[in-house]
Amino acid sequence: MPKKHTKPTATDWERVKREAAQGVPIAHTAADGPYDPNDAAAVAAYWQEANIKRGRGRPAAAVKRPTLNMRIDADVLEAFKATGQGWQTRINAALRDAVAHGLNKA
Repeated sequence: MPKKHTKPTATDWERVKREAAQGVPIAHTAADGPYDPNDAAAVAAYWQEANIKRGRGRPAAAVKRPTLNMRIDADVLEAFKATGQGWQTRINAALRDAVAHGLNKA
C-alpha cells in the first residue's frame, strides 16, 4: 500500500492531546490574545460578543459575470486546462482580446 505523504507541522499533537486529557492549564500571557483560555467566563464572554462572518467560495466580484454554457472543441478546452489553474480566466481574456480587435464580426 502506498505511503501517504503528510506535511510535517511544528505542533506536537500527541503532547497537546495528552495535556488536554490531564487538564493541564494552557500557558497564557496578556500578549497571547484577548482572553485567558483557562478562564471559562472570559472565553464565553469573548465568543458571546464575537461577530463571525462566513462565506462560501471567493468574495463576490464588483461586477457580476453571467454563467455561460457553450460547446467548444475538446482540444481547445484541454489546451486551456493544461495551462493550470485560472484557465477559465484565460479563456475570458482570449475572448476579450478577440472582441477588442474586432474579431467578433461574422
